[in-house]
Amino acid sequence: MMGIRRKVIDYSRGNDLAGFWRLYRWQKKVKKGLLFDLLTFFMSRSAHKHGGYIGPDALLGENISLPHGLHGIFISRYAVVGENCWIYQNVTIGEVKGKGPVIGDNCLIGAGAVIIGDVKIGSYVKIGAGAVVNRDIPDNCTVVSQPVRILGI
Repeated sequence: MMGIRRKVIDYSRGNDLAGFWRLYRWQKKVKKGLLFDLLTFFMSRSAHKHGGYIGPDALLGENISLPHGLHGIFISRYAVVGENCWIYQNVTIGEVKGKGPVIGDNCLIGAGAVIIGDVKIGSYVKIGAGAVVNRDIPDNCTVVSQPVRILGI
């Protein structure tokens, strides 16, 4: 009984993203045509229900962790996010002039962070809560503040 109760609560809160990820992976396999358009529609509706947006052309690596669900997360259609990344709530990964960020593997993006434009974020980078990143960040760094300060080069 507890399992059904937990599933109903998670679904009502928008924390059950399993269906969203199935749609996302299926859409990436199809690539184009009417089925692609239908999957994009349902994926967008599902993301909206969960309080976020992931662009239909965004490339997300395996094992992306969204500890707070999709709540307030915006990922541009031009963004590329590597594997094993953690993205907290209210994060914006946005484009400028049709070019989006490329984020490496094993990154942590703190709550309310903004990564915008044609920037490259290296692997094993930690972006602090509320940081606004608009320039390239090398591997193995921690980024904090507005304007950004890079710690640990």
